[in-house]
Amino acid sequence: MFCLKRYLSSVFIILSAVFIIIGIGLDLYWSGIAGWGLAFVSLIFAAYFTKYIPNEKQDKKS
Repeated sequence: MFCLKRYLSSVFIILSAVFIIIGIGLDLYWSGIAGWGLAFVSLIFAAYFTKYIPNEKQDKKS
């Protein structure tokens, strides 16, 4: 499972873009606000999972 965690950051960034596109595209009363809210939460998760991205500089030193 550890090797999959480094890809979660990019998955959440793509997911936030999808939330924004769907929220704006639905053209309902609260869909834009809900889309931006879900995008904000997914970007917070993306920032959290950046700690699992391997640092190549530290790997080369070891």
